[in-house]
Amino acid sequence: MHKVIFDTDPGIDDAMALLFLHKHPQIDLVGVTTVFGNAPIDITTRNALYLGEAWSIPAPVARGAGVTLDADRKGGYWPTAIHGENGIGEVAIPDIINRVEDGHPAHQFIIDTVRAHPGEITLVAVGRMTNLALAIKADPGIASLVRQVVIMGGAFDVNGNVSPAAEANIHGDPEAADVVFTAAWPVVVIGLDVTMQTVMTSGFLAEMVASGGEDVRLLSDISQFYIEFYKTRVGDGMVVHDSCACVYLVRPDLFETRSGPIRVVCGGIADGQTIQKPDSRGFPPGHWDSHPSQLVCTKVRPDEVLAVIRAAIVSGQAL
Repeated sequence: MHKVIFDTDPGIDDAMALLFLHKHPQIDLVGVTTVFGNAPIDITTRNALYLGEAWSIPAPVARGAGVTLDADRKGGYWPTAIHGENGIGEVAIPDIINRVEDGHPAHQFIIDTVRAHPGEITLVAVGRMTNLALAIKADPGIASLVRQVVIMGGAFDVNGNVSPAAEANIHGDPEAADVVFTAAWPVVVIGLDVTMQTVMTSGFLAEMVASGGEDVRLLSDISQFYIEFYKTRVGDGMVVHDSCACVYLVRPDLFETRSGPIRVVCGGIADGQTIQKPDSRGFPPGHWDSHPSQLVCTKVRPDEVLAVIRAAIVSGQAL
């Protein structure tokens, strides 16, 4: 069983990933931590609380960072064309009963939970890396206690999606991402190299709705805004970025990886670029030296990934 803290900025693809983590029988979702990204922190936190109520998810929600690790960084834009003004496709959101964990900001929730379950917690982070960076800076000792860190972000052998060099999650807080990648915990990065190959068509989603319950119908309603955005980019369907990271957790065999230390460009025209120094190649001394090797996903079997998502979300089954 995988005990998971889900660090997220809901976000439409975040919603699918959250439902997957909740319903997969091999995953114990022990907490949800929110971060700014697809919307401001007030909205992403509200969305996490709303989805938790709508899908009867018992995991507590802890509000996280609303600004970048480097306070001197200027704020970015909110991707309303992708996720809508309310962050989850403009679906109507009723009054919310649930509240965030009192006295537990996200980074402290991460620290406390990891220390309460040494060697058991996997951090799945699909937004800015700010909460994780704050946690490891506040308590470096948790690095040896975390089972694994699985990240959706970055672009290594392909272009980015907010600039030719950078992917959105990393570009939104490069300093935080560099802290996370160079920390002494095991990191797996699921970036655009594999997520852009994993497209769920509208027909595939409609079949999920026909076979599933009201939770799948809500997911479909949320996703229509996202599908409309992707029509001019991938044709019919949507890229399931964040769910790919969640599938890696239970089916790493569906991905190929490359090992080596990772650094993030902080500033300049390549701001947010992720660069790995492969362990298989030698280079003169440089900024990657003395940092731990991490894994980057380079290939994926997309049809099988989609099948794993469908089995969990529709039927609560492992595939």
